[in-house]
Amino acid sequence: MEDLGSTLVELVCGDPAGSPEIGGVVIYDPRDELALPHCALVLGVGVHDRAQIAGLLSQLGEHGASALIVRAPVRADSVIKEASRRSGVALLGLAPGASWDQLAAMIRSLVDDGDRGEIERETLGGLPSGDLFALANAVSALVGAPVTIEDRGCRVLAFSGGQEETDPSRIATILGRKVPARLARSLEEGGILHEVYRSRQPVYIEALPVDESVLSTPRAAMVVRAGDEVLGSIWAAVQAPLSGEQCAALRDAAKLVALHMMWLRTGSDVERRLRAGLVGTALEGGSGAAEAARRLGLAAHSCVVLAFALAAVPGDEAQYIAERQQVVDALALHLGAVHPRAATALVGDVIYAVLPVPGDDEAAEDRAVRIAADFRNRLGDRLSVLVGVGPSTLGSTSLSRSRAGADRALRALREGRSGRTVARTCDVLNEILLLEMAELIAEHGDTPAGPVARLRAYDSTHNTHLVETLDAWLDAFGDIPAAANEIFVHPNTFRYRLRRLAEISGLDIGDPEARFAAMLQLRLWRHTS
Repeated sequence: MEDLGSTLVELVCGDPAGSPEIGGVVIYDPRDELALPHCALVLGVGVHDRAQIAGLLSQLGEHGASALIVRAPVRADSVIKEASRRSGVALLGLAPGASWDQLAAMIRSLVDDGDRGEIERETLGGLPSGDLFALANAVSALVGAPVTIEDRGCRVLAFSGGQEETDPSRIATILGRKVPARLARSLEEGGILHEVYRSRQPVYIEALPVDESVLSTPRAAMVVRAGDEVLGSIWAAVQAPLSGEQCAALRDAAKLVALHMMWLRTGSDVERRLRAGLVGTALEGGSGAAEAARRLGLAAHSCVVLAFALAAVPGDEAQYIAERQQVVDALALHLGAVHPRAATALVGDVIYAVLPVPGDDEAAEDRAVRIAADFRNRLGDRLSVLVGVGPSTLGSTSLSRSRAGADRALRALREGRSGRTVARTCDVLNEILLLEMAELIAEHGDTPAGPVARLRAYDSTHNTHLVETLDAWLDAFGDIPAAANEIFVHPNTFRYRLRRLAEISGLDIGDPEARFAAMLQLRLWRHTS
């Protein structure tokens, strides 16, 4: 409320100072399970009915939310006010015409998502790097007027408080995050933008008629440069020309704004690499895992690790790298919307996501499976991925265990025998155990031996089908008619083959241990052939 004033949001009821922080921005979906970070700011998209608002306030209070935002106008009757008071959740209204995406982006920018853990962030001029909203408020205080910071395309990057005291054209600029087309055209055709970008001093602009009903108040504009490159401009809605001190303050502020805008060009990529390194350290385990999880804000949460990989690897390495990066970016964007506390990173050729989750172990894993399946559906057929879901763990030192489970599930999916694309460890446990047993046999250098090996050798020499017969009989649990039908032979022929394979291999088909050993060897043969 202090940063945005009443331009975008208005207080309907409740105490906005009742919550110590904003722990994240979450979009409410009535058909989805309600899972919120602590002190969440909830966007009630499509929530209009007063009874629904009152019920949602009570529900959010049980989850420790900070506030609920619904589309204005909304009338706070006695039921809503009582629900807000009991729950401790403030109710805010979003101005008509403002988009939910815009609001979410602004709030996340203001609070730096509140979910990035404790990754140290450098400062420029005493302000967090890239925090243009804080900078706009600082400039506003220096010049004594509401301020916007815009790029060269007249798009609003940040704005200060107090915008409600300006004229309709400024409010339209804030709501649209861009200077209105008619005003921008007037500035362009009148040569004002050219003058602003060419000048080394703040430019005072008299009121301009925009249309019959809107007349903008005067502006003071200062170009923002990095060397000879024009990055954007600062616009202050003033009542009179700036004094000498105000002009000097605006010139100095433009230099600082340039630094922050340049940081935004490169800093986000640096931070992404830093977070990727922290995620990798947390997943590896060891002495640095706890500190990495703490800096990511994951130390005190139950977490589930998801492992993503392309289902089919293109033959062209450049294409593979490009498609993998598309999945990385799409996953980060998707989780930023549906699970903003998640951390993602590319480690080797696997993309990992760490999801802090509430609830018991099974419910947490089920929710992770739904998130992964929804992401796959959104990607469509062009980028098909496989997703292994690890077990739910509590505490940073257990992330490596969840990662190991996700890796095991992903490996089973890559074999393609289960037909699944998203799976927990327990969903593909048989495949996992067979793969690991086959790997152990290969590591020990064991060679095939015993009844099944003798049958395979006999089939190879005599062009018979005794291994196929044994496999069908075991799969049919000894049901000879069903097994015979499976391999398209007469039951009497099948009985003859069964007696013959017992004679040749020495397999005691009446011994359950011998049957189990034969079935296991046949399964391992499938995984290694």
